[in-house]
Amino acid sequence: MATPPPAPTGGPTAAPGRGAGPTPPRPTRPPRAPAAPGPPAAPPPYAPGAGLRWLPFRPTIRIRLTLLYGGMFLMAGVLLVLVIYMLARQALQVGAQLPMTTIPENTVVVNPQTNQTWTPHQFQEQISAWQAHAQHVALESLLRRSITVLVGLAVAAFAFGYAVAGRVLSPLGKITRTAREVAGSDLHRRIELDGPDDELKELADTFDEMLDRLDRSFDSQRKFVANASHELRTPLAINRTLLEVQLSDPGASPDLQQLGKTLLATNERSEQLVEGLLLLARSDNELVDRRPVELSEVASQALEQTRTEAAGRQVELRTTLGEATVSGNGVLLERIALNLIQNAVRYNVPDGWVEVSTASVPGGDGELVVSNTGPVIPGYEMEHIFEPFRRVKSTERTRSDRGVGLGLSIVRSVVRAHGGSIEAIPRPGGGLLMRVRIPGA
Repeated sequence: MATPPPAPTGGPTAAPGRGAGPTPPRPTRPPRAPAAPGPPAAPPPYAPGAGLRWLPFRPTIRIRLTLLYGGMFLMAGVLLVLVIYMLARQALQVGAQLPMTTIPENTVVVNPQTNQTWTPHQFQEQISAWQAHAQHVALESLLRRSITVLVGLAVAAFAFGYAVAGRVLSPLGKITRTAREVAGSDLHRRIELDGPDDELKELADTFDEMLDRLDRSFDSQRKFVANASHELRTPLAINRTLLEVQLSDPGASPDLQQLGKTLLATNERSEQLVEGLLLLARSDNELVDRRPVELSEVASQALEQTRTEAAGRQVELRTTLGEATVSGNGVLLERIALNLIQNAVRYNVPDGWVEVSTASVPGGDGELVVSNTGPVIPGYEMEHIFEPFRRVKSTERTRSDRGVGLGLSIVRSVVRAHGGSIEAIPRPGGGLLMRVRIPGA
């Protein structure tokens, strides 16, 4: 018999014994200090449909309810099939038991079809094999038919669940459509959901109450701004008349003339502010009455009103006006073009230029583009450029004494009222590129 080789007694690979023996070398690096306990990591934010991203379609609530209904039915059906299979197997095993019979040892059993002979013991084994085969065939046929019926019922359950989910969610669809119409037109629309007094009707009624409060609040705000602007017009008009009368007096001293001109400029600035606030309050809702408007004609009218000021500031006006018919209000669309062109002229540099172009873009929308030279505008200022009374932090842009800080805010408000979009892009060499798109007629 072969003897095992002796175990090594030393060296780095020797197994340490219980008594004397080499101790393992100490680590050269100190052990890592345990991490300081801190707050548990925050779970990732919930994203709707994150658990169903494997689906090839958008996992809407209707699809989720359909999968829930069909999945529950399928699980219940699978469980029922398993229970029936086990019960049928147990019943076949109990019912197939034969009474105890004794066949004499000297008896020979002959199969008349094959003339095969069996001993009593062999005959008993053959009967057991026949019974087991019959049970297997019966259970297999039962399982196959049950699965076939289950698959058919599952398909019907998914279809029925999809129809039921659509029926249940139909009030939510009405709420969504009404909310879109309210956001796109005005706050006077209501859901007025009919049906049983359930959670969906409670949600619709709550939404209607919220719309009532918002409608009253916005209407009160608009009336306040309009009334305040209207009330401010009268004293400003009186001040302007008095100043003009005083300036027309030939016997007024030069100091009085200078003071009158300064006060008249200040009064004019206040009138522009009041007019801008009034227009901003009136153009905050989407237009209901729309008409076809040629965008090139609107731009031409705005250019004619700005040519004198552009010539006085030594700014060149360039035009590329193509035909583009849009749907909206001509006066408000002219205000968009006028504000953009005036903004480009006033906040420009000497010997600069302003380029105005109109065109029809794919999809039938009309596009107005106003680009100009000027001071370099920081990128972080672009997100605030449309805010009321917001001024870009640049010395050149604050020199103008004509603006009141509402021009671009009015432009954005009017563009939203027309259902369009506006984009402001800073030019690399300085200035802006303003792109406005209005839905086509």
